[in-house]
Amino acid sequence: MPYTLANPTELTEEIKKSRFIVNAAPVTSAEQATDFINQISDPNATHNCWAWKIGQQYRFNDDGEPTSTAGRPILSAIEGQDCDQIVVVITRYFGGIKLGTGGLIRAYGGSASHCLQQAELIKLITRIPLQFHCYYNEWSIIENRLKELNAIIENQDFDVEGVKVSIAITPDNSLILKKNICDITRGRVVIEL
Repeated sequence: MPYTLANPTELTEEIKKSRFIVNAAPVTSAEQATDFINQISDPNATHNCWAWKIGQQYRFNDDGEPTSTAGRPILSAIEGQDCDQIVVVITRYFGGIKLGTGGLIRAYGGSASHCLQQAELIKLITRIPLQFHCYYNEWSIIENRLKELNAIIENQDFDVEGVKVSIAITPDNSLILKKNICDITRGRVVIEL
């Protein structure tokens, strides 16, 4: 089961006089990851290397380090710690001693791993999005069922007839919810993915 960070975290390591500052944060979109990278990157640093992974999407950047010696090892560390929905930025201040390709891979990958190992991780729960529309007199009962099934109400739109609701719920609880809503509304409400 994949994990994500509970909170942003930071770690500083010194390797052969170079300072590596690791910043990691939970993200849910490529835009959030890009914003974090832009916010954390120090233009005065020698390199700001990064990687992020959100589901099947991922990106990484070596920022001037030799090809595949920084971004790829950071991504490997994210995957190695079974993490998802995470961005990691490593800011390097060069200390005068060259590390070589193997040393760079170990430094970037190791620093990212150490940061994620010390961070507070939480399990990612897979949820599916559902939508439905119900009458006002049915909403309070359905809302209680949603709470019992740990569904997340993402959006509610109130109109003349009732409430249009968008939720996220675990796949196993979605079947129970569909049956509950069918019983409450006497089969009138259809739940859409």
